[in-house]
Amino acid sequence: MPESDAVRARAEERKARLAKTLRDNLSRRKQQARARRAGAADETEGLPAANSDESQS
Repeated sequence: MPESDAVRARAEERKARLAKTLRDNLSRRKQQARARRAGAADETEGLPAANSDESQS
């Protein structure tokens, strides 16, 4: 049964990791919504989204 305990432990770690990711995402979205209401620009992390699609010329 040790293998079953390992599987359960991995599942719990994954669940905790996904919950943290979800909380972080929610927090970021709330911050973006507040910034939009205040008229401020969104702060971006990583690469900005592409605003133009060159394939539709």
